[in-house]
Amino acid sequence: MADLHVTELGPLDAPPIVLLHGIGGSADTFAAQFADWADRLRVLAWDAPGYARSAPPETPCSLDDYADRVADLITEHCGTAHVLGMSWGGVIATRLALRHPALLRSLILGSSTVGSGADPSAATAMRARADELDTVGAARFAAARAPKLLSPQADPQDVAAVADAMAAAIRPDGYRAAAESMAATDHTADLSGIDVPTLVLSGDQDGVTGIAAGQVLAGGIPNAVFVTLRGAGHLANQERPEAFGAWVESFVHITERLRNR
Repeated sequence: MADLHVTELGPLDAPPIVLLHGIGGSADTFAAQFADWADRLRVLAWDAPGYARSAPPETPCSLDDYADRVADLITEHCGTAHVLGMSWGGVIATRLALRHPALLRSLILGSSTVGSGADPSAATAMRARADELDTVGAARFAAARAPKLLSPQADPQDVAAVADAMAAAIRPDGYRAAAESMAATDHTADLSGIDVPTLVLSGDQDGVTGIAAGQVLAGGIPNAVFVTLRGAGHLANQERPEAFGAWVESFVHITERLRNR
């Protein structure tokens, strides 16, 4: 997997957790989690194919392709893992749970959705975002997108930092493939087939996917746990890292105890 950049840290004997970033991010969007978990969890975070430090694939990836690449990452590095996906990363994680359930110790979905294909207008808008990126370039695209990803009360410096990080992470071909994978996906009818302990987290000020999208996931996945994070926008793991991290780490350790009984 030389073409894929993976940030890896933490004790080798700690519970492994794989982190999948959103459509505008990279492994670096989990910096707060790296700092928090490095001494207690084995953390692996990728730059998705065609993002940041990962090479672009020879042909555009479908959602199945992304899920299979994550499956390869888990198999190579740790055998099984807890998998946390934010937004688009959560859609990949959901497909992974459907295609490779034996690899997941738990499924954690942050600010995620069943896929843009559940709503034709959302699918059209998702594809249009790739066209916009081609037209205006990464810097202007990220500057326009960043304010929507945090809560309305976010510090302007934090918004600017999100824009800078997005501009550095995204590339037109990688973003277009990601957007198409989202636009072509609707997991609504598949959720009942997920047989993995699942935690769904939504920020109460998420203006991108929103609480309703998280409730659809939690309501459709058998026995899923749903948590609302107060004061968090779409990038809940960055805006409310303490609360986000506490819920995720608690869920990881609870599922570890249950699987070892």
